[in-house]
Amino acid sequence: MPKVYIILVNWNGWQSTIECLESVFRLTYDSFRVIVCDNASADGSLDRIAEWAEGSLAAGCANPRLQHLTSPPCPKPIPFLRINPGEQIPPVSEEKLFLVQTGENLGFAGGNNVGLRIALSACDLDYAWLLNNDTVADPGALSALVERMQERPDAGMCGSTLLYYDRPLLVQALGGSIYNRWTALGGHIGQGRNIPNRLDSNAIETRMKYVVAASMLVSRPFLEQVGLMTEIYFLYFEEIDWATRARGRYSLAFAPKSIVYHKEGGTIGSSADRSKRSTTSDYYAARSCMKFTRKFFPIASPSVAAMLLGRSLFRLWSRNLPGMKAVLRGLRDSLRQA
Repeated sequence: MPKVYIILVNWNGWQSTIECLESVFRLTYDSFRVIVCDNASADGSLDRIAEWAEGSLAAGCANPRLQHLTSPPCPKPIPFLRINPGEQIPPVSEEKLFLVQTGENLGFAGGNNVGLRIALSACDLDYAWLLNNDTVADPGALSALVERMQERPDAGMCGSTLLYYDRPLLVQALGGSIYNRWTALGGHIGQGRNIPNRLDSNAIETRMKYVVAASMLVSRPFLEQVGLMTEIYFLYFEEIDWATRARGRYSLAFAPKSIVYHKEGGTIGSSADRSKRSTTSDYYAARSCMKFTRKFFPIASPSVAAMLLGRSLFRLWSRNLPGMKAVLRGLRDSLRQA
C-alpha cells in the first residue's frame, strides 16, 4: 500500500486544525503520516494540537451535519513528535503525527514546502496530500485519491470533490478550475451546483487547468522532477503555477469519490462573494495574478492589468474604498517586484 504523507499548514487556527485531524485519523486508508507545519502562530497552536493528540483537548464541530466525521473522537493518545524544519523523520519511528514550527509566516507555499521537504527526506514517501487545515475529510477521501492516481500513471496531481462545509450538499469545486490567461478569469468547476449523482472524471479532467489546493495529492516523481511550489506569491496562484510548470510532463486527475468539506478562506477572508473579501485577500489576489501572468504569459500582461483596474473600479463603485486601494497596491507591487 503506497505511503502518503499528509501536510497541513496552520496559522492561528488550531481549532480548525484539530477538527481536520480528527477526520484524518478516521480515514479508511491507514498507510499515512501527518506533518503539521505551523507558520509562527501567536495563539499557541502547536501546544493546543499537542494537547489534542494527548487526549486532553477535544475537537469541536461547527456544523452538526458533519459531526459524524469527527465524532466520537479517534482513540488517544496519538504518538507525536516535534521536529524542526529541515530535520528528517527518524528512520525507525512509530509516530504518525509530526509537529513542525516553521519560525515565521511563510505563506501557503512556504509552509507546505517545509512539510514537503521533510516528507521527501523519508524513503517511504509515495504521495503527499496537501490538505487545508480548514477542511474535514470523508473517511474514504484518501483511498479514492490514491486509487485514481494508480489508474492514471501519467498524472502528477489529483483533486477531490470539494463541498462547502456550511452547505455540505453544494459543490465548491470538482477537482480543479478553468482559467483564461488573457483575462485571468476562471472558476472552480461545478461551483454552486448540487452534488451530481454521477460524475465523468475523464470529462472533468480535460477541463482542469489546475487542481484546487484545498485537497491535492501529488506523487513523489512529480515532486522530484517538477520541484516544490514556488514561494514568490505568498498567497494565491501557487496551484496554477505548479500545474503550468508541469505542463507537457504530467496530467491532472480528479477523484470524484474523494469527498472533502472546506470552510474556505476563514483565515484571510477569501470569500467566494467578492463583496465580502478582506483587503488582505484583495491585495494578494491582485499581486499574485499579475506575477503569474508576467511569469508565464507576458503577452497577456496588458489585458490582465486592465482587468485588475476594472476590479478596482468595481470596488470603488461598491463604495469599498479599502478594497479598491488593496487591488491597486497589489498591481503596483507586482510590477515593482518584477
